[in-house]
Amino acid sequence: MHMNALVEKVRNAGVVGAGGAGFPTYVKMQTQADVLIANGAECEPLLYKDQTIIQRFSAELLQGMTLLMEQTGAGRGVIAIKDKHEDSIAHIEALLPENIELKRMPNMYPAGDEYELVYEITGNRIPAGGLPKDVGVVVQNVETLVNIARAAEGKPVTCTMITVHGEVENPFTAWLPIGMRFADVISLAGAITCDDPVVIDGGAMMGEVVDDLDMSISAVSSGLLVLPRDTNLVKRRSETEQQYKRIGKSGCDQCTLCTEMCPRYLLGYPIQPHLVMRSLLTTGEVSETLSVHAQACCECNICTLWACPEQLNPRDICVSTKRDLKKNDLWLTPQQLQGQTREVHSMREYRAVPSERLTRKLGLAKYDSKTAHWKDVDVVPSRVIIPLHQRMGAQPEAIVKTGETVAEGAVIAAPPGDGMGVPLHASISGKVTLLDGFIEINAAN
Repeated sequence: MHMNALVEKVRNAGVVGAGGAGFPTYVKMQTQADVLIANGAECEPLLYKDQTIIQRFSAELLQGMTLLMEQTGAGRGVIAIKDKHEDSIAHIEALLPENIELKRMPNMYPAGDEYELVYEITGNRIPAGGLPKDVGVVVQNVETLVNIARAAEGKPVTCTMITVHGEVENPFTAWLPIGMRFADVISLAGAITCDDPVVIDGGAMMGEVVDDLDMSISAVSSGLLVLPRDTNLVKRRSETEQQYKRIGKSGCDQCTLCTEMCPRYLLGYPIQPHLVMRSLLTTGEVSETLSVHAQACCECNICTLWACPEQLNPRDICVSTKRDLKKNDLWLTPQQLQGQTREVHSMREYRAVPSERLTRKLGLAKYDSKTAHWKDVDVVPSRVIIPLHQRMGAQPEAIVKTGETVAEGAVIAAPPGDGMGVPLHASISGKVTLLDGFIEINAAN
């Protein structure tokens, strides 16, 4: 197959990064690289989708890697898996071709961050504010690589691999149709085992707290964690901006632990959460934080959920600050950020956060006894509600009309003009209803 044809197939199939951001994969494929890293580190506690991909869809994973290596010119392929996943390691190691190797990552959080991966595997740091391609590397989540292999065969992205865990009878991991409602997804795990449940969409550390179970999964969904609303983790992840700024203003004693434990700071990047917190002390009651020390934050949440002894929220204050920096035209260029970068911290390896201890601190250890193993689900939901804006790039526009009947896999929305973006496909067959920002499909009888 001609490689330009592969890029076009990947775009037409709607393949985006399945690791969270949803960056269109065809764009990454058009760069040259020396190394391809398949990210199977899977950092978020209780999630098991990457391990399921590695163990059960290994042929497609390796095929996707081979295609992408040919496309980018990468001579070295690396699959990154945490040490603790011995079952995944034992399975994939025996299948690796000569130009693809295994990298055992430490059982630490956030080992799956691409800045950490690139440094651990190549010894090079991505420039501050830069991308892996700047040091000759392409990083893709293992699910994305499977989708590349499928796109090469003309199969569009209609499902996402997702783990359901927490307060459910039978945690599981499965391919499920994009647009399936949270309530329908969770019902496949049996009864909810707590009162007043909420869902963390995407993982305990970096996901979002959701109490509307009519929301639907998208191409970048990775996990639904069902928890009681009154748990400490949910309460802390649910603070409003006014709350976390007010509490931070009154409670921060500038101990600097948020900075000293920050993974990006330890790699030498110009991020210092304690200085962002300090800016709260010099502003109004509802602070307008404009500290440039927030811009390099990767939002991993170590500062808030691990480091801070006062249970303050440096992470969300950094997120608010980044928004304000952009709004006030104070966003630094990558060159300016790079100019503030230091050497890797001498204590970096001693300050890594052990995954098992993090799981305990989050109050999730009690769920660890049940692994969310693979569930071969053959389910066609009665309806799906597919969000139009679920990936980076231009928002696709509907090309179907209310009342129209579509088949599974048909294109239902496409990005306008020649802007960066990918189409959306029907995840089930049925009749279309156009909604504001969504396309609903009711299953054919």
